[in-house]
Amino acid sequence: MNILIANMSPIPVYAYGGTERVIWDLAKELVKLGHQVTFLVPKGSHCDFAKVIEMNPALTIAQQIPDYIDVAHLQFQPKNCDIKIPYVVTEHGNAQINEYLDKNTIFVSRDHAKRHNSDAYVLNGLDWSNYGEVDWAKERGYYHFLGKAAWRLKNVKGAIHIARKAKQQLHVLGGDRFNFKRGVRLTFSPQIKFHGMVGGQEKLSLLNGSKGLIFPVRWHEPFGLAIIESMYFGCPVFSTPYGAIPELVPSECGVLSNNADLLIDAINTQRFDPLYCQQHVVDNFNANRMAQGYVEKYEQAISGKELNTHQPYLMKECQNLEWKR
Repeated sequence: MNILIANMSPIPVYAYGGTERVIWDLAKELVKLGHQVTFLVPKGSHCDFAKVIEMNPALTIAQQIPDYIDVAHLQFQPKNCDIKIPYVVTEHGNAQINEYLDKNTIFVSRDHAKRHNSDAYVLNGLDWSNYGEVDWAKERGYYHFLGKAAWRLKNVKGAIHIARKAKQQLHVLGGDRFNFKRGVRLTFSPQIKFHGMVGGQEKLSLLNGSKGLIFPVRWHEPFGLAIIESMYFGCPVFSTPYGAIPELVPSECGVLSNNADLLIDAINTQRFDPLYCQQHVVDNFNANRMAQGYVEKYEQAISGKELNTHQPYLMKECQNLEWKR
């Protein structure tokens, strides 16, 4: 099968970029399965295992699809659907209220699909070989928060509150101490350390030194790469139960609640097996399972069957969810 993967951001990713990391691992796995992959991506991209075509913003996506492609896999909603070959679309985020999505949209978790009135989804997966071996003997002296820290939705403020009340150190990976877009938020405390945007070996080393992920988000997570990355390093998860999070975190790997006091108590009293946390994500959220899932969707599209009988849409607001502290 000749597969085109189109994305609006360059590849590969060097620091942040969840979508780019996922599609890179997807493409690599598709090649391992015997398929041919072509990337249609912006200038500056490169890849040693697949062909790369530089995206021309002056042309439509349809005009840039080579004749040899069997199916196109878009990582964004097409503005005008003039694509003549079979195609699918992965929706990585939450749509806007009253925004209707393409009929061939695939979501990234069961909950993500259900909230958009759909049942078409493929769980994200990663190539865990890129994360290296975990140093199980390394001392773990703090908890962490990981993500692009929009204060309101990701609730970094809630994570700081939990860490302080639990008398634990918190390392914030992906957030700034000074958030000028949302007003200046000063967090001067020896318990809290902000690392800003970190990636590569620095991020992996910080995850390897953590006792657990504190992640009290106030929106429905479409998936949660921060969660499975943390669990790979043996970190249990202390989070709100919103969006896809219950699909990722079984009771053996963490505690889910929208009540800060319950999460604080869990941090101070619960004990989880780090090896079990790692094995859970390696078994369930790997690139091979993801690639196999997408191949099924590609075959469905090639056969002429729409992935949804109607246009998916977000059925209700998914932000500012309840948080008790």
